[in-house]
Order: sequence, then C-alpha cells, then structure tokens
Amino acid sequence: QVTLVESGGGLVQTGGSLRLSCLHSGGSSNNYGTGWFRQAPGKEREFVAAISRGYSTTYYGDSVTGRFAISRDDARNTVYLQMNALRPEDTGVYYCAQRTTPITSTEAKAYGYWGQGTQVTVSS
Repeated sequence: QVTLVESGGGLVQTGGSLRLSCLHSGGSSNNYGTGWFRQAPGKEREFVAAISRGYSTTYYGDSVTGRFAISRDDARNTVYLQMNALRPEDTGVYYCAQRTTPITSTEAKAYGYWGQGTQVTVSS
C-alpha cells in the first residue's frame, strides 16, 4: 500500500514562491509515476505537473508552464513542486498522486494513490 504525504503549503503574496514536497512510501513507490493536481473551491481537480520514473520526463499544465518545476529525489522518497511567480489563481488544495506504472498521465483518473492535500493560498 502506497502512502503519500504532502507538505509545504501556506500563504504567500502574489509573485512569491513555495516548494511543495510529497513524501511517498510503501509498495514500489520509487518506481511509480507521480503527479501534482490542484483543486480550487467550486472547481474540478486540475492537472499541474507530473514526472515519470526512469528518464524523469516532466509534463506541465498550460497555466503553470514556465513558473513551476517538478523534480524527484529517490534517495529521499520525495517528489517536489517548486512554484514561482505565484498568482491568486494558483490558490487551491494541492494533491500528490501516484500510479503503479513508471509512466505518468495528465488525467486524475489514471492515478490510484492520493495524498491528503496541502493548502496553497496566494494573496493579491
């Protein structure tokens, strides 16, 4: 059983930065593709970024490309999401997710394991 624990959320002003962490454990979590999604109140869950196992290929949602960066440290069982130039529309609960293949997906339904989420609030 895979367990995911997110941390690093908080309140930040427009233009600021945050780094989210996703600590994963259990199963073969170091061999799995990992994604970050976010959900704002009243909106559907949105793909943010993903990183595959193996070549660590990365993917980004259109709204965060050029501002966010996903990376992984397998020695620490952790996937990071560096968020720069934050905007009020980046506000939401950010979730880490894993699927039991090395390949990632931009679709939330492709992921079988989810963390509890961490709140990010960007003030204007």
